[in-house]
Amino acid sequence: MATPTDGGAMSSTAPHHHALLRLMAWLSPAFPVGGFAWSGGLERAVHDGLVVRAQDLHAWAQTALCHGLLWNDAVLLAQAHRSARSPAQLAAIAELAEALSGSKERHQETMGLGMAFRDAACAWPVAGLEGLPLRLAYPVAVGAVAALNGIEVAATIAAYLHAAVSQMVSAAIRLGVMGQRQGLAVLAGLENDMGRMAERAATTTLDALGSATVMADMVSARHETQATRLFRS
Repeated sequence: MATPTDGGAMSSTAPHHHALLRLMAWLSPAFPVGGFAWSGGLERAVHDGLVVRAQDLHAWAQTALCHGLLWNDAVLLAQAHRSARSPAQLAAIAELAEALSGSKERHQETMGLGMAFRDAACAWPVAGLEGLPLRLAYPVAVGAVAALNGIEVAATIAAYLHAAVSQMVSAAIRLGVMGQRQGLAVLAGLENDMGRMAERAATTTLDALGSATVMADMVSARHETQATRLFRS
């Protein structure tokens, strides 16, 4: 972890808080990627009665973290982090991440967020940023940019997962599933899972990719035909 250098990157001896501040900025709801517009299929799950209270959201998010979309995102992020300075390897990971999109809206979500993240992250100019692929899924963009900025991989994954679950909570509140206090309880209840998955994913290979969340994939696809909606996915 490190202090800013001339190019905006951080040295390996930098104080932890510099990396923390950068992660907080990048994965804040205010960061201009448009994450607030997406629910990752949660809106359809609410519509279909699969998520109707805080306990349901806890189970939904926990499954995504441990066995589904967010687990795969964490693995892809870790691989992108390791390959950030290898254009050929990073391009292959970017292509794989895009191909793993399970629905039209999921593809739009991860690619739109990823490319917006890469562009917004240019506010922290570092060597290698200009060489990133033009098309990047969201976890690949976050992993590569974090590596170029000298930010440790497990911390990056933990921040990414926290932001993703926070967006689920925010979407559920807007959909009337629960109130803010219940939403905070869901976040608190998933803290150990987020930390455990971040540590695990940080040491995995692409062989660890895989999910068992068929219902989540189905509602993501169903959302494409939903007539009335608050979210784009």
